Amino acid sequence: MFRNVRWYTFEGPWPESEEKLSEALQKAAFRPCGPLTERSNGWEAVAPDVSESLARRVAGADLLRLRSQSRVLPHAAVNEELEIRVAEYRKKAGEEPSSRQKRRFKNDARDELLPKALLKSDRIRGFVDAKANLIGIDSGQEANAERFLRRLTAAVDGLSIKPLQFSNPLEQFLSKVLFGDCPSQFVAGRECRLQDLTDPKAIVRCTNVDLSDPAFRRNIADGMRLTHLAIEYDNVASFVLDMDGNITKLKFIGDEDDAELETATERLDADFVLLTGTLRNLLRDLSKQLKG
Repeated sequence: MFRNVRWYTFEGPWPESEEKLSEALQKAAFRPCGPLTERSNGWEAVAPDVSESLARRVAGADLLRLRSQSRVLPHAAVNEELEIRVAEYRKKAGEEPSSRQKRRFKNDARDELLPKALLKSDRIRGFVDAKANLIGIDSGQEANAERFLRRLTAAVDGLSIKPLQFSNPLEQFLSKVLFGDCPSQFVAGRECRLQDLTDPKAIVRCTNVDLSDPAFRRNIADGMRLTHLAIEYDNVASFVLDMDGNITKLKFIGDEDDAELETATERLDADFVLLTGTLRNLLRDLSKQLKG
């Protein structure tokens, strides 16, 4: 269901039921791009084959889905149309257009081509655990997560949102997991990323390697910083955790479709319960290691 999780905390009132939440989200519901609109963002049904509701509440957590639609207008197409307009001006006026005229030609070309551009949609899922005042967003990019949060605050009045933070640095926790100094439910996988302390742009990505190799571990002692680490959690899930607390490559161990779940609603709810239940336990255990 989710491949990534970016964490945020929030303060403020949250709708008391799925119905009231869906009504609130209607204020920022998705509407297709107009002829001269480059991008449109808004809430849509979590799963159209399940319900037209803009939210799905299961086991105390709310599942939401943001749709972003954009018009695909390549810069090359605009520049080619601009060249045609410049050539026509040069032929008629017998001189080169000024910079101001070129900007106007470019804007005119864009406005003419935009309604003809193809449409593309992206969707971002997220969940809200109101009891814990937590938000998790399935996005590997901060910009997409911020777009999700902007539309959420536009729909639900009075929310104050900020990134989740722990008292102790996650960098120390990653090193403890790597060296086996954490509880047994945290086991290092076979992937990590290292950063040179003297040159932040110098990054080493290690994939499918034995991280217990002493030669590898010497790199950390010799001035390399561990910024990302693959972790297997409690024999339930595997993921890559970074020093900011973001999760990528989330996968549930032994995750297979359950033949007993016959309807789309049952499958959606089961996947969501597994996701939120596992993440709640993960945050609880992380908080014990990182002092809240």
